[in-house]
Amino acid sequence: MQKLLWLLPLSIILYACPYESMVPLEKNPAEPIDSTLIGYWYGIVKDGSDYFGIEALEISRQSDSVYSIIRYGKAVKGDMILPDTSYFTAYTSWIGDQRFMNVKGTITLTEPIGKKNTKTTEKNVFYLSAFEKSNDTLRVKTITESFTTRKIINQPGDLKKLVIEMSGKKNIYDEQYSLSYRKIPKTPHFQSN
Repeated sequence: MQKLLWLLPLSIILYACPYESMVPLEKNPAEPIDSTLIGYWYGIVKDGSDYFGIEALEISRQSDSVYSIIRYGKAVKGDMILPDTSYFTAYTSWIGDQRFMNVKGTITLTEPIGKKNTKTTEKNVFYLSAFEKSNDTLRVKTITESFTTRKIINQPGDLKKLVIEMSGKKNIYDEQYSLSYRKIPKTPHFQSN
Protein backbone atom coordinates (compact mmCIF):
# COMPACT_ATOMS: atom_id res chain seq x y z
CA MET A 1 0.00 0.00 0.00
CA GLN A 2 3.02 2.27 0.12
CA LYS A 3 3.17 2.57 -3.66
CA LEU A 4 1.50 5.55 -5.24
CA LEU A 5 -0.83 5.41 -8.26
CA TRP A 6 -4.40 4.42 -9.22
CA LEU A 7 -6.71 2.51 -11.39
CA LEU A 8 -6.84 1.37 -13.01
CA PRO A 9 -7.26 0.27 -14.05
CA LEU A 10 -5.71 1.90 -15.41
CA SER A 11 -1.84 1.85 -15.82
CA ILE A 12 -1.00 -1.43 -17.45
CA ILE A 13 2.75 -1.21 -17.83
CA LEU A 14 4.54 -4.05 -16.06
CA TYR A 15 4.10 -7.60 -14.79
CA ALA A 16 0.53 -8.37 -13.72
CA CYS A 17 -2.49 -6.70 -15.23
CA PRO A 18 -5.77 -5.54 -13.79
CA TYR A 19 -8.83 -7.66 -14.49
CA GLU A 20 -10.69 -6.66 -17.67
CA SER A 21 -14.40 -7.38 -17.74
CA MET A 22 -16.99 -7.00 -20.47
CA VAL A 23 -19.52 -5.95 -17.78
CA PRO A 24 -19.34 -3.68 -14.70
CA LEU A 25 -20.46 -4.59 -11.16
CA GLU A 26 -23.74 -2.69 -11.70
CA LYS A 27 -25.61 -2.52 -15.00
CA ASN A 28 -26.10 1.25 -14.80
CA PRO A 29 -24.78 4.08 -12.66
CA ALA A 30 -27.06 4.74 -9.70
CA GLU A 31 -24.88 6.38 -7.04
CA PRO A 32 -24.57 10.17 -7.22
CA ILE A 33 -21.05 11.46 -7.76
CA ASP A 34 -18.97 12.19 -4.69
CA SER A 35 -17.83 15.80 -5.12
CA THR A 36 -14.80 15.17 -2.86
CA LEU A 37 -13.36 12.93 -5.61
CA ILE A 38 -13.45 15.77 -8.14
CA GLY A 39 -10.02 17.26 -8.69
CA TYR A 40 -6.42 16.46 -9.48
CA TRP A 41 -4.74 13.46 -7.80
CA TYR A 42 -0.99 12.83 -7.95
CA GLY A 43 1.12 9.74 -7.26
CA ILE A 44 4.57 8.20 -7.74
CA VAL A 45 5.13 4.51 -8.49
CA LYS A 46 8.23 2.47 -7.62
CA ASP A 47 8.15 -1.30 -8.14
CA GLY A 48 11.52 -2.24 -6.58
CA SER A 49 13.41 -2.46 -9.88
CA ASP A 50 14.70 0.47 -11.89
CA TYR A 51 11.12 1.30 -12.88
CA PHE A 52 9.29 4.27 -11.45
CA GLY A 53 6.59 6.53 -12.76
CA ILE A 54 4.60 9.64 -12.12
CA GLU A 55 0.85 9.53 -12.48
CA ALA A 56 -1.91 12.03 -12.14
CA LEU A 57 -5.65 11.55 -12.32
CA GLU A 58 -7.89 14.40 -13.30
CA ILE A 59 -11.37 13.46 -12.11
CA SER A 60 -14.31 15.59 -13.18
CA ARG A 61 -18.06 15.32 -13.28
CA GLN A 62 -19.53 14.02 -16.54
CA SER A 63 -23.11 13.68 -15.24
CA ASP A 64 -24.95 13.32 -11.93
CA SER A 65 -23.57 9.79 -11.48
CA VAL A 66 -20.67 9.42 -13.97
CA TYR A 67 -17.09 10.66 -13.66
CA SER A 68 -14.71 11.56 -16.46
CA ILE A 69 -11.13 10.50 -15.71
CA ILE A 70 -7.99 11.53 -17.53
CA ARG A 71 -4.91 9.59 -16.47
CA TYR A 72 -1.62 11.35 -17.19
CA GLY A 73 1.40 9.12 -16.83
CA LYS A 74 5.14 9.24 -17.36
CA ALA A 75 7.14 6.12 -16.61
CA VAL A 76 10.90 5.80 -16.45
CA LYS A 77 12.59 2.43 -17.01
CA GLY A 78 16.35 2.71 -17.21
CA ASP A 79 16.98 5.51 -19.69
CA MET A 80 13.56 5.28 -21.39
CA ILE A 81 10.73 7.74 -20.66
CA LEU A 82 7.29 6.40 -21.56
CA PRO A 83 4.61 9.12 -21.65
CA ASP A 84 1.01 7.95 -21.60
CA THR A 85 -2.40 9.62 -21.39
CA SER A 86 -5.62 7.61 -21.09
CA TYR A 87 -9.29 8.60 -20.97
CA PHE A 88 -12.01 6.81 -19.01
CA THR A 89 -15.49 7.17 -17.65
CA ALA A 90 -16.43 5.64 -14.32
CA TYR A 91 -19.13 5.22 -11.72
CA THR A 92 -19.31 3.85 -8.22
CA SER A 93 -21.12 0.86 -6.76
CA TRP A 94 -21.06 -0.99 -3.45
CA ILE A 95 -20.44 -4.54 -2.29
CA GLY A 96 -21.33 -4.55 1.38
CA ASP A 97 -19.41 -1.71 3.03
CA GLN A 98 -16.81 -1.49 0.27
CA ARG A 99 -17.12 1.12 -2.47
CA PHE A 100 -15.90 0.17 -5.95
CA MET A 101 -15.17 2.18 -9.07
CA ASN A 102 -16.35 0.68 -12.38
CA VAL A 103 -13.87 2.21 -14.82
CA LYS A 104 -14.83 2.00 -18.48
CA GLY A 105 -12.07 2.13 -21.07
CA THR A 106 -11.65 1.29 -24.72
CA ILE A 107 -9.04 -1.12 -26.00
CA THR A 108 -7.97 -1.49 -29.62
CA LEU A 109 -7.61 -4.99 -31.02
CA THR A 110 -5.62 -5.67 -34.18
CA GLU A 111 -5.80 -9.02 -35.94
CA PRO A 112 -3.98 -10.09 -39.09
CA ILE A 113 -5.95 -10.66 -42.27
CA GLY A 114 -3.84 -12.48 -44.80
CA LYS A 115 -0.15 -11.71 -45.04
CA LYS A 116 -0.18 -7.92 -45.31
CA ASN A 117 -3.48 -6.57 -43.96
CA THR A 118 -4.88 -6.13 -40.50
CA LYS A 119 -8.32 -5.52 -39.05
CA THR A 120 -8.62 -3.07 -36.16
CA THR A 121 -11.61 -3.04 -33.81
CA GLU A 122 -12.34 -1.21 -30.59
CA LYS A 123 -13.94 -2.83 -27.57
CA ASN A 124 -15.19 -1.39 -24.27
CA VAL A 125 -13.87 -3.04 -21.10
CA PHE A 126 -14.33 -2.39 -17.39
CA TYR A 127 -11.62 -2.31 -14.73
CA LEU A 128 -12.76 -2.74 -11.13
CA SER A 129 -11.14 -1.08 -8.14
CA ALA A 130 -12.04 -0.90 -4.47
CA PHE A 131 -11.25 2.55 -3.11
CA GLU A 132 -11.29 4.68 0.02
CA LYS A 133 -10.88 8.42 0.35
CA SER A 134 -9.59 10.01 3.52
CA ASN A 135 -8.92 13.77 3.58
CA ASP A 136 -6.52 14.40 0.67
CA THR A 137 -5.57 10.73 0.10
CA LEU A 138 -7.23 8.32 -2.31
CA ARG A 139 -6.33 4.63 -1.77
CA VAL A 140 -7.16 2.24 -4.57
CA LYS A 141 -6.94 -1.56 -4.80
CA THR A 142 -7.43 -2.89 -8.31
CA ILE A 143 -8.82 -6.39 -8.82
CA THR A 144 -6.13 -8.59 -10.39
CA GLU A 145 -6.63 -10.55 -13.62
CA SER A 146 -5.88 -13.78 -11.77
CA PHE A 147 -8.73 -13.41 -9.25
CA THR A 148 -10.75 -15.95 -11.26
CA THR A 149 -10.26 -18.51 -14.03
CA ARG A 150 -13.71 -17.74 -15.44
CA LYS A 151 -13.17 -15.90 -18.69
CA ILE A 152 -16.71 -14.99 -19.74
CA ILE A 153 -19.12 -13.19 -17.45
CA ASN A 154 -22.15 -11.73 -19.19
CA GLN A 155 -24.21 -10.19 -16.38
CA PRO A 156 -23.23 -7.57 -13.78
CA GLY A 157 -25.01 -9.59 -11.07
CA ASP A 158 -22.87 -12.64 -11.89
CA LEU A 159 -19.67 -10.57 -11.67
CA LYS A 160 -20.74 -9.10 -8.33
CA LYS A 161 -21.46 -12.60 -6.93
CA LEU A 162 -18.07 -13.83 -8.19
CA VAL A 163 -16.23 -10.91 -6.54
CA ILE A 164 -18.00 -11.65 -3.24
CA GLU A 165 -17.26 -15.39 -3.50
CA MET A 166 -13.59 -15.04 -4.48
CA SER A 167 -12.81 -12.28 -1.97
CA GLY A 168 -13.94 -14.67 0.78
CA LYS A 169 -11.35 -17.23 -0.39
CA LYS A 170 -8.27 -15.15 -1.22
CA ASN A 171 -6.84 -11.69 -1.76
CA ILE A 172 -8.31 -10.58 -5.10
CA TYR A 173 -6.29 -7.36 -5.33
CA ASP A 174 -3.02 -6.85 -7.17
CA GLU A 175 -0.21 -5.41 -5.04
CA GLN A 176 1.26 -3.73 -8.13
CA TYR A 177 -1.98 -1.77 -8.50
CA SER A 178 -2.80 -1.18 -4.82
CA LEU A 179 -1.81 2.43 -4.70
CA SER A 180 -2.38 5.87 -3.19
CA TYR A 181 -2.77 9.40 -4.56
CA ARG A 182 -2.66 12.82 -2.95
CA LYS A 183 -5.00 15.61 -4.00
CA ILE A 184 -3.01 18.62 -5.19
CA PRO A 185 -3.65 21.73 -7.27
CA LYS A 186 -3.25 21.02 -10.99
CA THR A 187 0.01 22.26 -12.49
CA PRO A 188 0.29 23.16 -16.18
CA HIS A 189 3.50 21.12 -16.79
CA PHE A 190 1.73 17.78 -16.12
CA GLN A 191 -0.44 17.72 -19.21
CA SER A 192 -0.83 15.21 -21.99
CA ASN A 193 2.28 14.45 -23.99
